[in-house]
Amino acid sequence: MKFKAEINIMPHKALLDPQGKAVSNSMKNIGLPEISGVRIGKHIHLELEADSEETAKAKVDEACKKLLINPITEAYEFEVFAL
Repeated sequence: MKFKAEINIMPHKALLDPQGKAVSNSMKNIGLPEISGVRIGKHIHLELEADSEETAKAKVDEACKKLLINPITEAYEFEVFAL
């Protein structure tokens, strides 16, 4: 079966997000002072072949842990859908 995964990767909440802070600070300069607390992460879309949804989830989790994230600085969550 073919599956797709949507993965969201964000910096740990306890860590400073310099990119998000820069964007957050710039909001007042563009007339949007009510926007704050911006955090910037990554979104990854991938497709894979697997025998079942459980196997697909295990493979996506393995890819995240081994390659896609830095566990020291980032957290992730994902959803898997059958195609």
